Amino acid sequence: MLILGIETATHRVGCAIGGHEGVIALYESARDRRHAETLVPAIQFVTRQARIGLDEIGAVAVDVGPGLYTGLRVGVAAAKAIASALRVPMVGIPSLDLLALPVRHTSRTIVAMIDARRGELFYAFYRAVPGGVQRLTPHQVGKPDDVLSELQATGEDVLLVGDGARRYAAAFEDLRGVELVEQWLAHPSAAPLVQLAHSYALREEFVNPWDLEPVYLRRPDAQINWETRDSR
Repeated sequence: MLILGIETATHRVGCAIGGHEGVIALYESARDRRHAETLVPAIQFVTRQARIGLDEIGAVAVDVGPGLYTGLRVGVAAAKAIASALRVPMVGIPSLDLLALPVRHTSRTIVAMIDARRGELFYAFYRAVPGGVQRLTPHQVGKPDDVLSELQATGEDVLLVGDGARRYAAAFEDLRGVELVEQWLAHPSAAPLVQLAHSYALREEFVNPWDLEPVYLRRPDAQINWETRDSR
């Protein structure tokens, strides 16, 4: 089965096509706040590179968040539209899982963090297990100090991954046993999205397009700004 993966949870846009043989075409771009303009040409690009038509796609996978509201809305809406048009099932994968999977070859506790802006982070704790990672905590939103308190309580060696970890690296630099992952792994990618989605597909863990919902964890910034303005 060929899977189309769409990833738009952060300021980056990515899509990929792959299956049992792995990823066969991948596109990623960091054109901030240009998700809607970038995504459709990106999908056209990967189908050309893979030399397949959309009618050969057997499932659509999408990053369901948590992440930035506008990007998630664009990606999820596009994925639902394509899946509905092709009459194929969907797979939804959390963004923090996509950050943790590429660094699974570690004995440390993995903490995936996405910059949620407004001085906050989306984050979750993971550990490596045979064939992947296991999430140890729910997806959460909080301040860097909240994450710091949880890290101090664990007392374990920790691997930090994500653009949130890099932005607030100074908050964690005095902790012993903490390592920060390289910049090139700082954003969710469509490549592990397709990889994880293929595992879901083998187990037939699909959802219908109309049942798939993004994970926001927080209200849109525009709504928060409007309520703050009204309160003043």
